Amino acid sequence: MGEAIAFYTLAALILGFGILVITARNTVHSVLFLVVNFLFVAALYVLLGAQFLAVIQVLVYAGGIVVLYLFVVMLVNLKRPPEVHRDRHRRSRLAFVLACVLLAEMGAIALWGYAAPRAPAAAATPVSASQNVEQVGWLLYTTYLVPFEVASMLLLAAMVGAIILARREL
Repeated sequence: MGEAIAFYTLAALILGFGILVITARNTVHSVLFLVVNFLFVAALYVLLGAQFLAVIQVLVYAGGIVVLYLFVVMLVNLKRPPEVHRDRHRRSRLAFVLACVLLAEMGAIALWGYAAPRAPAAAATPVSASQNVEQVGWLLYTTYLVPFEVASMLLLAAMVGAIILARREL
């Protein structure tokens, strides 16, 4: 009964702070609400017995990704007026083609994941923390390798985009 109350309380807080992230007028406040949201997600992982994922959630998301967001928010001047002239160097058609290729790749990954044969699900048994880390490692580098690599490529693209937006000479 206590676990159910804790779960629903954390779920309500996660949803509430998620709504605050998208409705906050100040961008810095939105990022700070995102940090709190990530911390509550880590608390939910602890409640579910996945302590390793909770630590990774705090270190990677609440620590690294949000710091990257804050740097982007601070570097990009959001109060400047929009550009009036059209950039000659902008490659709209190339961007459209690359977006279509990315959409086709994601569709192929989803289709491959749906059509792949599934092993029968084993009964859930409690595992120790060292086995939990080992299982996460095996799943991350075998079953979920392609989504893991796609996420890393998306983060790389976001970082390159932030650098390009921050530099005025380009």
